[in-house]
Amino acid sequence: MITAAEKTPPDFCIDDLIDDPDTKIIVCCGSGGVGKTTTAAAVGVRAAERGRDVVVLTVDPARRLAQALGLTELDNTPRLVEGVDGELHAMMLDMKRTFDEIVEAHAEPERARQILANPFYQSLSSSLSGTQEYMAMEKLGQLHRSGAWDLIVVDTPPSRSALDFLDAPERMGRFLDGRLIKILMAPAKAGGRFGLKVVTAGFGMFTNAITKVLGGQLLKDVQTFVLAFDTMFGGFRERAEQTYRLLQAPGTAFLVVAAPEPDALREASYFVERLAEERMPLAGMVLNRVHRSDASHLSAVRSEAAAETLEDRGAHPLAAALLRLHAERMHVTAREARLCESFTSSHPAVPRATVAAMAEDVHDLDGLRCIARDLAGEHEESAA
Repeated sequence: MITAAEKTPPDFCIDDLIDDPDTKIIVCCGSGGVGKTTTAAAVGVRAAERGRDVVVLTVDPARRLAQALGLTELDNTPRLVEGVDGELHAMMLDMKRTFDEIVEAHAEPERARQILANPFYQSLSSSLSGTQEYMAMEKLGQLHRSGAWDLIVVDTPPSRSALDFLDAPERMGRFLDGRLIKILMAPAKAGGRFGLKVVTAGFGMFTNAITKVLGGQLLKDVQTFVLAFDTMFGGFRERAEQTYRLLQAPGTAFLVVAAPEPDALREASYFVERLAEERMPLAGMVLNRVHRSDASHLSAVRSEAAAETLEDRGAHPLAAALLRLHAERMHVTAREARLCESFTSSHPAVPRATVAAMAEDVHDLDGLRCIARDLAGEHEESAA
């Protein structure tokens, strides 16, 4: 039987993680809208101010992170963050630019020109499902191989599912190795009129059907793209495998970020289990936007009763309104506590850090430092 004490998760302190020189990569993951980007930025600020040379890679298109870091913009190039007592760089993934850089780096100049100008490639590099997640992995690998920073903090994409980041390399590999791609490239690779005739005889009915669906020009664009891209397929798979192994290495640490909401905690539970299956190192869970009260000793029931008494007497309407507001807050904290207890009962060994809900969105370095202090366990405890 698991006792109540065994169900209490151990505390997680971000300082223990960032002060360890063996920690090279911290990956913030979780479902969309739980604060991954802000958490990643707060971790980066904290690490830089504790002596690490840090780069934060974000994939969030929102401008609030750039504003919080005091930058006018973020792009595919790491930019130094001023106002931080240490070395902190930040960048935002440009999915298409990263794809273009790969082509330019791994293809002959003329072949690269053909690929970049191909209409199918332009669509693929901008909109194919999973491309953003794959390019985030590519950029992580590039940053690690550069050796320019001793800590990389990654904010994973705001995907429909938190698992997409881990699945992206395999999904891209399946696309590049897919039967459809191989069939479409066959006429372009057959060579000579005889070869083309043989291929056409073998796949005539299929290609006619595909042409009706895709259109003749798109089919030609696909075939031209695949032929030009063929020599790079192996490199994509190889780099994806290298980055995947990097994510499994002891120097990598995953932080699962969640909010005290059913869907977010359910996704966090899936991710914790997936990380275990893939043998990827989980450092802890960040429970974000948790409501607290400095008057938690005053229960919701007592607050509501006191407010009702004041209202019946027609006295102190402001005090009665404040008591009802406090009662609502206590109901929220109780609901959040029940949700967290449910998660903990399933994952009692996962360390946890709690970040308080803030009155407004984080918009500057001081706000990020406030979050970092919560991650380090430095927040003031509410009265018992």
